[in-house]
Amino acid sequence: MAIGSKELAPVELDTFEDERLVDELKKAKEELFNLRFQTATGQLENHGRLRAVKRDIARIYTVIRERELGIRATPVAVEAPKAKKTTKKTADAPAAESSDDTTKEA
Repeated sequence: MAIGSKELAPVELDTFEDERLVDELKKAKEELFNLRFQTATGQLENHGRLRAVKRDIARIYTVIRERELGIRATPVAVEAPKAKKTTKKTADAPAAESSDDTTKEA
């Protein structure tokens, strides 16, 4: 696999919605700025991280552009499954039947 963040793999980027991609792009650009600043001041210890962040940015731009062109599908928002309402058929059912019997007599 290419150098880059493990959380920003191309397969992972496919699952992100457009807003999340823009947020990830913004974070990556901020990190790149900080890394360049550290390089200028001589404080950067891991120079490979600079290259990885640049590749992450390029990957995000690629996914965004492919979605614009219709090459890559935009993920559909998945709704959480609704919890099924369970009914208890123990004490409630006979009580309901007996109340029906009393209303019929009256």
